Amino acid sequence: MNAEQFRRAGHSAVNESQSIRFSPAVSSIKRRTNSRIIVVDYMTSLESRRVVSNVSPGYLRPLLPSKPPDEGEDWEDIQKDIGTKIMPGLTHWQSPNFMAFFPANATYPSILGEMYSAAFTAPAFNWLCSPACTELETIVLDWLCNLLHLPASYLSTSATGGGGVIQGSASEAILTVMIAAREQYMRRHCRLATKDKLSRTASEVEEEYGEWRLRTRLVALGSEMSHSSTQKAAMVAGVNYESIPVDVTDQFALTGRGLMKALQDLTRRGWEPFYLTVTLGTTSTCAVDHFKEIAEVKRHYPNLWVHVDAAYAGAALLLEEYQGLTDGFEAFDSFDVNVHKWLLTNFDASCLFVPRREPLISALSITPSYLQNGYSSSGLVTDYRDWQIPLGRRFRALKIWFVLRSYGIKGMKDHIKRHIGLGERFAIWVKDERSDLFELVAPPSFALTVLRVRLPEQDLKNNTAYLDTGAGGTTETEINEGLARDDVLPIPHEGKNSADVDVQARVNALTKEVYESINATGDIFLTATMIKDVYAIRVVSANEQTDEEHLRKAFEILVKTTEDTLRAFKGKAESR
Repeated sequence: MNAEQFRRAGHSAVNESQSIRFSPAVSSIKRRTNSRIIVVDYMTSLESRRVVSNVSPGYLRPLLPSKPPDEGEDWEDIQKDIGTKIMPGLTHWQSPNFMAFFPANATYPSILGEMYSAAFTAPAFNWLCSPACTELETIVLDWLCNLLHLPASYLSTSATGGGGVIQGSASEAILTVMIAAREQYMRRHCRLATKDKLSRTASEVEEEYGEWRLRTRLVALGSEMSHSSTQKAAMVAGVNYESIPVDVTDQFALTGRGLMKALQDLTRRGWEPFYLTVTLGTTSTCAVDHFKEIAEVKRHYPNLWVHVDAAYAGAALLLEEYQGLTDGFEAFDSFDVNVHKWLLTNFDASCLFVPRREPLISALSITPSYLQNGYSSSGLVTDYRDWQIPLGRRFRALKIWFVLRSYGIKGMKDHIKRHIGLGERFAIWVKDERSDLFELVAPPSFALTVLRVRLPEQDLKNNTAYLDTGAGGTTETEINEGLARDDVLPIPHEGKNSADVDVQARVNALTKEVYESINATGDIFLTATMIKDVYAIRVVSANEQTDEEHLRKAFEILVKTTEDTLRAFKGKAESR
């Protein structure tokens, strides 16, 4: 493909060429009948597409040749195959009817950023490879640091040597800082950690055994609501992992009290807790851990590295009403937010901030002769290869820069605020319109509503105590917007009797049936979760194209499917 062929192919991929334009009516028909996929038409037609792919595993292999073509093919033929072979196997994450997981937003400015990044391709592992790649990343992450109200120590200009770096994902960021935390802990506790092994004396070799034993006792921590990436990082880093229980009375958040208890228990048993993931917006319920309390606990455990996983909900820190959540972050060691989730930038762009870069560099820097250069040796430039696990890296700052400039601060804030409002509206529908069908499992938070099916009162018989809503207290916090605890399902505690267990099993089965029936249609896409043995449905209203109309549609689908399922379950019960 030469330059002129690329010009034509690029034009046909983005939009119809001028020579084959159609009227809107004809163009609509053409989109349905022509297999040629055009990016603009794809993005504007998402609402009418089935959200979830319904192909069977292995569908693609029979559709493709057993080997690549001997001679190059025309772009027109390749482009047609996107529609006939690839499109059927796609789940449409940009659809306004996609309300599962957390969003993975893509916008036109971010797509343009990817185009330019691909054209400029340079594996920018050091400053010299492409100075603009490094310097734009530093500047853009400083912009974000200020916008998110992070402590000044996280800026690249801070006296503590902080700064930000773009990782591939929040999972990658957690593994990166866990390795840094592990090596920092070892350096602080082992005199030999930095000494050349070949020059060690016999007594020092014996001391090395103690160092090895210490490594086997290292424990990384997360709450039971922490994302599984922390446990996976511990597996990769070769350390132990411990999950800290949380309670419904704390809205499933990790508290200082719970952390202190876990730390004291571990140290009493001879373990070495060195790392902790705290969360701003857990996956199941978007709970926010008690950062101020945890910062106070860290004063008693100064060698404990605390990482804030704000992969999704960290975007809400753009809004002034949420910026108080960063109180206590001065005591923490790292913070990460995925701008590729809620901040209108396509995957992958996970922004990791640290108040001190030295632990990353000490753990991850290695400089063979072929990477040495005067600029790096001078100490005047940043080489981001030392802040990550891979060597090479993409020019990801470009798309973030494009998005920030295209939307502006106001546009970004309006985007977040609108979706939080939509989520609160959805929760009100659940609570006020059909409380006979549903109950909230957790307060609505950050555009996430978590609910489950409610058994009809006449079917509860003697099991009403399980669903007693007299949990007491209120949840009038910044992330809850004033919903009372009486509106939220109290999760049962240990010691349930057999009747309670029976009710829970029946409600879980109903909720699962509703969830699976909804996703089977493909009209909308939701995800489920388990919270303290309660099966629940998650509804996330954070896609850029989602508005109240789409949420209302989702609510009506939930209502109809639940009514149908309840009738079917009742019919089965009566026939037995």
